[in-house]
Amino acid sequence: MKLLEKTHIGNVSLKNRFFKAAVWENLADEKGHMTDELFSVYEELAKGGVGAILTGYAFVLENEQPNPGMMGIYDDSFIEEYKNLTQMVHTHDTKIFLQLAYGGSMSGLKPPSESILGASAIMNEQTGITPLEMTKADIKEMTEAFANAAKRAKIAGFDGVEIHAAHGYLLSLFLCPSYNQRTDEYGGTIQNRARFLVEIATAIREIVGNDFLVLAKINSEDFMENGLTSEESIIAVQMLEKVGLDAIEISGGNGSSSFVAKNNLGAVRKKINAENESYFSEHAKKLKKVVDIPVILTGGNRSYERMETLHEESRIDFFALGRPFIREPDLINKWQENKTAQAKCISCNACFSTHGKRCVFNIKKNASK
Repeated sequence: MKLLEKTHIGNVSLKNRFFKAAVWENLADEKGHMTDELFSVYEELAKGGVGAILTGYAFVLENEQPNPGMMGIYDDSFIEEYKNLTQMVHTHDTKIFLQLAYGGSMSGLKPPSESILGASAIMNEQTGITPLEMTKADIKEMTEAFANAAKRAKIAGFDGVEIHAAHGYLLSLFLCPSYNQRTDEYGGTIQNRARFLVEIATAIREIVGNDFLVLAKINSEDFMENGLTSEESIIAVQMLEKVGLDAIEISGGNGSSSFVAKNNLGAVRKKINAENESYFSEHAKKLKKVVDIPVILTGGNRSYERMETLHEESRIDFFALGRPFIREPDLINKWQENKTAQAKCISCNACFSTHGKRCVFNIKKNASK
């Protein structure tokens, strides 16, 4: 069972075990609709050989947009344009999953949305935003918004959706005891803190049926004081598995924590080398021993040989890469020809400061032509 052989998740066949990890491209229009440039990014990826694409996150409620230029899925107006996207990707034998998100206090929109909800009214260390504590009615409305977004994604031809519950966004902060200080059934134990996420997964499954994949992205741990622990993360995934989750993507680092930001403990770390690549793999190994659903490992995956060893020794099922595909959208095609080829990404994170999250080396190369 090598990484470039055909496989599947549920009833969805995949030509290899590689995913393009979700990246906010900042290329949608101000309402979250597709643009020609955004379409071309996905076309380039689909042609490049990757088995599946996780889109940049899409906001599920029109009145709360975490970042500018991100994709939307909050009403039916998106369905037809996304049909064009999914049909194009499928012509290249690539699968595509729409990532669903609510940002909460981790908003980068300036000015931020007027009404931002959170687990508790605690100021975000990174953004300075203090959200409104969600009521039971808010939680119910949000759950329905995620479910309706997933239904639209299914109609639009996506192969599944991924619930974003990592990196300090709303669902991640529900899982984090430092930011979730509720005293009702959504706070306290990990079973309570994961309740909202599990309810969303359950509602999505009920509305899309069993023939549409439902994935989630979760932190291995928050790497902060009074944050989600590795043991708690595993419990949350086991809860999700029981309600029909098809696969889980493992990331890490609470983006709402100043400590995480200062100490290079987030999801997109710098200074990756042979000793510290695939930096959430130890947690993924532990998780794989206690769940039956496929595990997708993201975070610092660089070497084909390293990933193949992880797959063979620990049975980690899939590997997601973000920044390497920004520099080399055709990386998988290159590995088809030469598995010893090294990904060119140097993890400098300069791509996050460019238009469209483009690799600075590619920009320089194109400019010199």
